[in-house]
Amino acid sequence: MRHIYLIRHGQASFDADDYDQLSTLGEEQARLLGAWLKHSGQSADKIIIGGNRRHRQTAQHCLQQFRSSPQQLAEQDWLLDPGFNEFDHEEVVLRHCSEFSDFASLKQFLNKQAHPQRAFQQVFTEAVKRWISGDYADYSESWKEFQQRCRAALVRISEAAENETNSNQASQQTYWVFTSGGTISTLIQSVLGIPDQQIFDLNASLINSGVSKLTVGRNRTRLNYLNNPAHLEIYQRPELISYR
Repeated sequence: MRHIYLIRHGQASFDADDYDQLSTLGEEQARLLGAWLKHSGQSADKIIIGGNRRHRQTAQHCLQQFRSSPQQLAEQDWLLDPGFNEFDHEEVVLRHCSEFSDFASLKQFLNKQAHPQRAFQQVFTEAVKRWISGDYADYSESWKEFQQRCRAALVRISEAAENETNSNQASQQTYWVFTSGGTISTLIQSVLGIPDQQIFDLNASLINSGVSKLTVGRNRTRLNYLNNPAHLEIYQRPELISYR
């Protein structure tokens, strides 16, 4: 039996030149998650991170609060698996908005709108529809390829855990996977059978640093809970909840 916690990264830096780093709020979200995991008696056998910088930073801030000693779940023991990387959202958006030469010029345009993040969400929604339609071949990674990559990463965890069990190690393993919303949505899709057309409705609902839990048995994978915000809601501070 494997328990896999899919942890979305803390809020990234939407308004910065480099999106792939945590904002101040994102760092706080990750620390609050680590404190909640510790105080609620959670445990982890292995830490797995995607290859995006915001994945590692979220794990660093989270584990900083969770550890009882520097040796516990030390960073050098984490497993880096690019299969849990997010898709290239900049490319997906620019393929839809071909009138912009680069993502920076698109952001400049959106920042001039009355509600920049709302404007971006509208553009993003339409861009994703184009991507998942399968009607265009101008992406470095197609929607189907992204799905296959994410699901293969989950299979690697399951197979590794199965090998450990067969080697007379612990019969239950718990993995914390620090990744992104698109990856989590795709993995949940494979468990619940959500159609492609609805999968990004789920993606839009995932909060930064939210936790989803899967239990993987010999014959099936079960969703225990989705997008848990308890580590943020307990403080009754609405500003802690963010989606992008």
